[in-house]
Amino acid sequence: MQRPLAASLLTALALTMTLSLTACAGAAATAPKDTRAPTVPSGVTATAGSASTVHVMWSAATDDRAVTGYAVYREGRKVKDLPATTLMTDVVGLAPATPHRFTVRARDAAGNVSPPSVTVTATTLRAAAEDRRPPTTPTALRVTADGSRAATLRWSPARDDTRVTAYDVYQADTRIHTVPGTTTTAHLTGLRPGTAYAFTVRARDAAENSSPDSAPADLTTAPSPGAPPNTAPRDLTATARKGEITLTWTPPRTGAPVTHHELHLDGRFATTIVWGTTPPPGRATYTFPVQDTPGTRYTVTLRAQLPDGTWGDFSAPRTVVVR
Repeated sequence: MQRPLAASLLTALALTMTLSLTACAGAAATAPKDTRAPTVPSGVTATAGSASTVHVMWSAATDDRAVTGYAVYREGRKVKDLPATTLMTDVVGLAPATPHRFTVRARDAAGNVSPPSVTVTATTLRAAAEDRRPPTTPTALRVTADGSRAATLRWSPARDDTRVTAYDVYQADTRIHTVPGTTTTAHLTGLRPGTAYAFTVRARDAAENSSPDSAPADLTTAPSPGAPPNTAPRDLTATARKGEITLTWTPPRTGAPVTHHELHLDGRFATTIVWGTTPPPGRATYTFPVQDTPGTRYTVTLRAQLPDGTWGDFSAPRTVVVR
C-alpha cells in the first residue's frame, strides 16, 4: 500500500518542478532583450610617450543599462580590452617614428558594441641613443577648480638632456592623465563633489625616464547643493625617516575638539590615533614605525571622528617613500 503513495508523491513533485521550471522559462522568455549599443566614446586623444609607446585616453560612454568595458583598436585591429572603470591605456611595442591610428569602442553586458570613435593619430618618437638621465622635476604646480567636478592644473616646465616628451598627472600615486611634453596644463574631469584631492606631475623623456614627483597641489571640490561642508583634515604632510614616518596636519573645524583620527595606508585602515586628553591646539603630529624595505611607497590619508561619532571626509592623500 505504501508504494503507490510514494509513486504519487514523486509524480506530484516532478509535476510541480516541471511547472516551476516552465514558469521561470516563460518569465525569462518575456524579459526584454538588451539590443541597444552604448554611445560612442568621445574626447579620444593619443599622445606618443616614447619611440615605442602611445598613451590613449577617452571620455566615458553611456548606456541604457551599463557600460561594462572598452576596446582600443590600432589600425582597425583590437589591441586592448579594458574594464568600464578604465579610460586610458598605454599601447606598447610600436615601431619608432611611425604614425599609428587609434579608435575606441564601448560595450555592454549583452555584448552590444558602440560604433568606433573618431580616429586619432600619434607618431612615435625616433629611436635615440641610450638615455638614463631623467628630466628635472616640474615646479610651481597649481590647481584651480572648474565647478565641482573638474579642475585645471598648471605647472612650470621641466628640463631634460634630450627633451621632455610627456607630463604624467598622478592622483594618490596613480596616473590619471597624460599630456604632451610641449604642454604645461591639464584639464581633469570626472571628479566628485565635496572631495579632497592631491595631484602631482612627473616629466618623462623619450627613453621613458620619469622625473621625481612635483610638490603636491591640493583641491577640495565644492559640495553638491544641500550637502554638508567637507570635514577632511587639511594640509597633511608625510615625512619619512629611517624606520619611521611622521605625519602633521590641521584637524577639521567641527565645533568640538577632535580626539580621534583614522590612519589609512594605500586605502586600507591601519590604526586609530587617539588623544587621551584634550588634543593640542593647531597642528597635530603623529609618528609611527615602519619595517618595510627602503623604497616602499605608501599613500597616506586621514579622517577625523566628528562630534556625533561618525567619521568625516578623507584628507587629500600624500605619497611617502620608506627610507
